[in-house]
Amino acid sequence: MASSSSSLNNGRVAEIVFFDLETTVPNRTGQKFIVLEFGAIIVCPRKLVELESYCTLIRPRDLSAVALRSARCDGITRAAVTNAPSFEDVADKIFSILNGRIWAGHNIQRFDCVRIKEAFAEIGRPAPIPVGIIDSLGVLTEKFGRRAGNMKMATLAAYFGLGQQKHRSLEDVRMNLEVLKHCATVLFLESSLPSALNGEWHNNMGVTTRSRSLQQCSLSGRLNDKWNKSSEITQRFSRSKSICKEETCRKSPPSTSLSYKRAVPYGRGSLGKVTAEVKKLLCNARSAPINNLLKHSQSLLR
Repeated sequence: MASSSSSLNNGRVAEIVFFDLETTVPNRTGQKFIVLEFGAIIVCPRKLVELESYCTLIRPRDLSAVALRSARCDGITRAAVTNAPSFEDVADKIFSILNGRIWAGHNIQRFDCVRIKEAFAEIGRPAPIPVGIIDSLGVLTEKFGRRAGNMKMATLAAYFGLGQQKHRSLEDVRMNLEVLKHCATVLFLESSLPSALNGEWHNNMGVTTRSRSLQQCSLSGRLNDKWNKSSEITQRFSRSKSICKEETCRKSPPSTSLSYKRAVPYGRGSLGKVTAEVKKLLCNARSAPINNLLKHSQSLLR
């Protein structure tokens, strides 16, 4: 976009005028382009709503420069412009539409803007001056890329399914506006959800999608699984600690614990009797043979 130092008009943001020219096609060297039709739509810059439209056929000074039959199905023929006004007749209207506004259109910098200046120069009048120029060819080539092909209006329209280009000024202007809206929508979505449109996902603040919601549920499930496993490990560790403590207690059971009393082959009441018998046997062992001692010991143990 090329612009002047200011885009303000009487203290307001300048309106945008989308326009298009249809011309003759030179078939020999040195032949000039001759304007056959002018079409324009003035739009509000903030809403892109149509404020005013204008279209007119233009009769050239030399009618022979216009083909009797157009190579295009909806092209302009000599008969169509025979009774049309000359450029000088509509110059005031075209000037009022273009002057002091932002000019917009497809490939207008290299073609339409040049033809307008030439047409006004031929009638000896100063050409209208824009406060800015928006060439959708340059903008879309830079921002939208060549995904739609050669970036011609007909190719872009076919890419978005908008029908065939008519090659008539007002219809082409409307098509240009629709193409821009479609491209802007795609670029907006790509800037907002770049990874989602590419089949991948990266965290994007402020944006929640179905895939992100599912991923969050999956992540939550995995976290819950990890938490449950962690809790299970903690419980196992606690039980292990309890078992270790219990084993330690078994090595040194408390005297008051009834569950750890050792079983004995005789009762507490007969302990004194057994002690007396042992003393008696030891006394008798001094005179009796050792075999008798062992014999009495075995019977005692039984």
